[in-house]
Amino acid sequence: MIQNYTLSAKTMVVFFAVFLGFVVLSCRQVNDSVDWSKGETLLAQGSFIELEAWVDALKHQLVSGESQWAKADSFGEISHRLELEFPYTEVDVIGQLNERMGFYSDSDKSQWEQSGKLEFRWINGDKRYFKRAVSNLLLLISHEEGCLIDDALAEFCLVHTRQVVDSTRVDGQVVAPQLFDVTYRINVKADVVPPGKTIRCWMPWPKELHQRQTDVIFKGASETDYTIAPDSCLHRSIYMEKVASAGDETTFETRFSFVSHAQYYDLNKRKVEPYQKASALYKQYTCQQRPHLVFSDRIKHLADSVVGEATHPVEMVRRIYYWIDANIPWAGALEYSVMPCIPEYVLSSQRGDCGMQTLLFMSMARYKGIPVKWQSGWMMHPGEVNLHDWCEVYYEGVGWVPLDMTFNLQQSENKLLKEFYLSGIDAYRLIINDGIGASFCPAKKFLRSEPWDFQRGELEWDGGNLYFNQWSYELIVNE
Repeated sequence: MIQNYTLSAKTMVVFFAVFLGFVVLSCRQVNDSVDWSKGETLLAQGSFIELEAWVDALKHQLVSGESQWAKADSFGEISHRLELEFPYTEVDVIGQLNERMGFYSDSDKSQWEQSGKLEFRWINGDKRYFKRAVSNLLLLISHEEGCLIDDALAEFCLVHTRQVVDSTRVDGQVVAPQLFDVTYRINVKADVVPPGKTIRCWMPWPKELHQRQTDVIFKGASETDYTIAPDSCLHRSIYMEKVASAGDETTFETRFSFVSHAQYYDLNKRKVEPYQKASALYKQYTCQQRPHLVFSDRIKHLADSVVGEATHPVEMVRRIYYWIDANIPWAGALEYSVMPCIPEYVLSSQRGDCGMQTLLFMSMARYKGIPVKWQSGWMMHPGEVNLHDWCEVYYEGVGWVPLDMTFNLQQSENKLLKEFYLSGIDAYRLIINDGIGASFCPAKKFLRSEPWDFQRGELEWDGGNLYFNQWSYELIVNE
């Protein structure tokens, strides 16, 4: 069993110290002649007014744009993002609870807060609640009570995956191709950048060297001058620039089409060979990748207890998958850029969104010697187009096999269908990324809005990064 507790301020200081060393300028090296411990402590404690004064004083002593100045600036960036994540006062949340919960007692509210189900933080001495605190609370209560939600997506996937299994004649072949024609648009709010200044924009672009994703066709862009990153970039983008105009939104747009395929492996029929542990692939995809893929004592203990005496890779993966499916329900997430170690947060809060569940699975699997890599982009199911993260597991003698932690065990008595997403994936995906925390091409100068994943886009100008609250994004599936 996992313990139900909130990370202590001391632990948070340690995590933030490691975390900030990785997020600054996409992991650019910082020559640390500055003692950053005060900033780390103030950030972990939520003392953001004092932190802002410390950051301003420090930045005046440093050279603007250089690595130490950028690291100091990142403290202010993270604190600002945390304030956006926790906008509600206690009065606000009580009103939301009254509206959505009906009757509840003060002791109920206190218990929800102590258990972390109703998420809050102390910021500048005030109790501030997560923007999804109440909706997440309802999800977690429903999960505890075993309430089944009428899920049209689950029903659609069950029908589709049955077709995939039935049409798979050769294990691992791609089947059920789906053609998608997509328009992707970003609108930067008026006057967030001074007129005449250039906005730099990175938008998601499909990976091409995947048998599950083929026939990528460029169909147009809002700017005539653009750069499509090579497919070797783990985070693939199309880059454009545009000059801001006073009083006007700045719009970036691109259009492309691609074909997505489903893929399924029946690993019960495949001979999985012993891993070649001296190989570069094995070493790369079983190693730690700080700050989020870390073999902490907590991860080790949990993985060892869940896997038990199992030694076969397929069975080890199955046990980890089943445990997360049963114990870590889906819930709305904090922005990843403000979480110093995502799997630790997941275990403390006992919930997570698709990427958080996937990072926990990856940490446990890698620790147990199972090669696994990140994959993400968008889910493209009818009526359910959204950001999504999943992964691929490597089995010696088989190759890379897709696994989606969040699509869960399906409601079917047919074991192949029930466990489909342990070794298969549907045909409704847009693959953008093959790793976490990768660099852009061309490189980004300032701290990214999302340092680890890339699905919505990234923007900046000479004055700094443009965060998510300063622009909007839209993926349109054209008929």
